[in-house]
Amino acid sequence: MAHLRSRRRLGLAVPLALSLTASLGFLPAAASAAPLEEPSAQAADASALAYVVNTRPDHRTIESVKKAVAAAGGTVLTSYDKIGVIVAHSANADFAKVMRTVRAVQSAGATRTTPLTAAGTTDEGPVQLLTKKQATKTTRVSGTAADSEPLEADQWDLRAIGADKAAKINPGSSKVTVAVIDTGIDDTHPDLAPNFSAAQSANCAGGVPDTSAGAWRPYNPIEDYHGTHVAGEIAAARNGIGVAGVAPGVKVAGIKVSDPKNGLFYPESVVCAFVFAADHGVEITNNSYYVDPWLYNCMDDPDQKAIVDAVNRAQLYAQRKGTLNLASAGNSGHDMDADSIVDETSPDDSTPVTRTINPHTCFDVPTQLPGVVTVSATGVKDEKSYYSSYGYGVVDVAAPGGDRKFQTPTDTPSQNGRILSTMPNGEYGWLQGTSMAAPHASGVAALLKSRYPKATPAMLQALLKAQADNPGCPESYDQDGDGKQDAVCEGGKRFNGFYGFGVVDALDAVD
Repeated sequence: MAHLRSRRRLGLAVPLALSLTASLGFLPAAASAAPLEEPSAQAADASALAYVVNTRPDHRTIESVKKAVAAAGGTVLTSYDKIGVIVAHSANADFAKVMRTVRAVQSAGATRTTPLTAAGTTDEGPVQLLTKKQATKTTRVSGTAADSEPLEADQWDLRAIGADKAAKINPGSSKVTVAVIDTGIDDTHPDLAPNFSAAQSANCAGGVPDTSAGAWRPYNPIEDYHGTHVAGEIAAARNGIGVAGVAPGVKVAGIKVSDPKNGLFYPESVVCAFVFAADHGVEITNNSYYVDPWLYNCMDDPDQKAIVDAVNRAQLYAQRKGTLNLASAGNSGHDMDADSIVDETSPDDSTPVTRTINPHTCFDVPTQLPGVVTVSATGVKDEKSYYSSYGYGVVDVAAPGGDRKFQTPTDTPSQNGRILSTMPNGEYGWLQGTSMAAPHASGVAALLKSRYPKATPAMLQALLKAQADNPGCPESYDQDGDGKQDAVCEGGKRFNGFYGFGVVDALDAVD
């Protein structure tokens, strides 16, 4: 199970109320997403670490650096020659230090703090799924319109951004694909199967893409639910079953990057995912995570600098190939435009240390990389969710992510303030987090790409910002009523730190 994170996939979804046990009587599985064998790349020397070595993207230089890798006691796992990123394994404790002395190397560093074969700890919270009493696959929820999906009455988030109305005008084009870089997708789910693109899916865990049949599915469908939930928010089909996605006519692909032993998203896996998406014609990627093991990667640390360099090269390559990348802002409640932030969670693959960082020189990756659309979370009242990170000049747009504490709907059957979507094994469940906000924005971006197929990533980002509706900074943000401001919103009605250019609007995107 993935480690509980401040923003992510499994951790990006803030823990919910009911325990994940068979006794709750969950909806039955349509088909099982069976766990896969661990990638051979993980079967390394118990004392070895993984590294990224970054150099000029030309053949002669890369071949020279590969020889230097071997001389320093390393083994090249793979090389992304087009961006000058080499992934290597080495048990030499001084490997990175030696590689940084090589003339052609521009940056080099370890991508983790524990050996390749080490298993991480897990503390994922319980997840709330629908019970058989709450819904079935064939019976509509009371009060649901005849032309809507059976569980759509509980999808307040679709109505909040006009996605229900947008679907009647333009549900999105099947020529547009959103790749979910995450824990994998259960493509056998009846709401996802109609729109799933196997040809654009892979398992990138470890840094080498595996495109064998089913490689993109979760290792454990009970625990690795996050990617399937995200995928449903984007593109669950309008087929009379379960829920609907923001863009129910587009394709969705799964690029799995979670480590099979601890569920973490290491840099080499994310590099692989961005390059794979770009090379396979993906128009949009959704990134509801931060790259492990550091919540913030500081440029004055040579290892962390190399991580930023490698992932940035990969995501910029994707942009140049025509891919727009969106990422969640985070669930730490941090002001990422502040003078300083206290990080108590890094590194998350070993023993965390408390450190005070400067968010202007220490970066949340990929959220704060250039050209990436950063998405904050809102609740039913269109207010910033209590957990959502924010920041003037950091957040680009906002989208529904849920808020179970302070923003609960009164007009839905469940009155649940979280986000309802698909789960592995044909199930459905509620999660909340900026992990859920990013796919809503990705869905709207997919609708815009469907309407403007020739739009470049930069043009698409501009369109996404232009159609957003900005509520402006609130007069007061005292969510718990204790008389103190829980966060301070900088900016005005057009652009501010809570919502960026505003909350995305699916109806405006198609109309």
